Amino acid sequence: MDLENLCVQAQVLVIETGEFILNEQSRFSALNIESKGIHNYVTYVDKNSEERLVRGLKMLLPEAGIIAEEGTGIQKGDRYHWIIDPLDGTTNFIHGLPPYAISIALMDKDEIVLGIVYEITFRECFYAWKNSKAYLNGREVRVSTTDKVSKSLIATGFPYINFEKIDPFLFSLKYFMEHSHGVRRLGSAATDMAYVACGRFDAFYEYGLNPWDVAAAVLIIQQAGGKICDFNGGNNWLWGKEIITSNAYIYDEFKDIVTDIMVKEIKR
Repeated sequence: MDLENLCVQAQVLVIETGEFILNEQSRFSALNIESKGIHNYVTYVDKNSEERLVRGLKMLLPEAGIIAEEGTGIQKGDRYHWIIDPLDGTTNFIHGLPPYAISIALMDKDEIVLGIVYEITFRECFYAWKNSKAYLNGREVRVSTTDKVSKSLIATGFPYINFEKIDPFLFSLKYFMEHSHGVRRLGSAATDMAYVACGRFDAFYEYGLNPWDVAAAVLIIQQAGGKICDFNGGNNWLWGKEIITSNAYIYDEFKDIVTDIMVKEIKR
């Protein structure tokens, strides 16, 4: 499979869908909001965007299955699967607040081989494919070279459904506020992670995430020189609903801090 060509074609679809989302934002009304649960919202824009993406991606790779946040056209493929988040940062979108993004990834069996994150408000397209470099709007990007957590800028996301780890999470915020350049919460995990890939953030961690939140950005970070793990330092970051990622220089230090607070502290 020509992953580079597939990535180019998929970017066209993603950017066109992003323009649809941006146009709809200007005439969006609170009357269009549906609730999937407490603090968990969906709009007709999410649904229409997903339909556009599913339809277009099926044309590019008809044999691929679909794993998508809003459930449009879910089906199982024999080898390939697209993992789709049509609007990561819906709450931001509802309030007219950037960032919000489209995230799509292609899995070949258990391996992510293509990833695109398109931050819509600034029209920034981050992408990579297996064995490629990582790119932002055609320019190669790399993770930062920050070498200590004390010098780093860290991103995270706040839990909005699962609060079982809220106490250690709040402690982790306190720790990083006191021992880093600061903590940022933008409201779009895909964007946070894309910003790690291009060096704007040095590290990111969050729990309660789904595969469509992280799949595309993980590949982009890895191709940009970054590292990934779950809260135990293992590889269950796609389905395990928790992720740690950073540049290679602070990875061990950052991972150990998050693990000590979010895992070991709970067990004490």
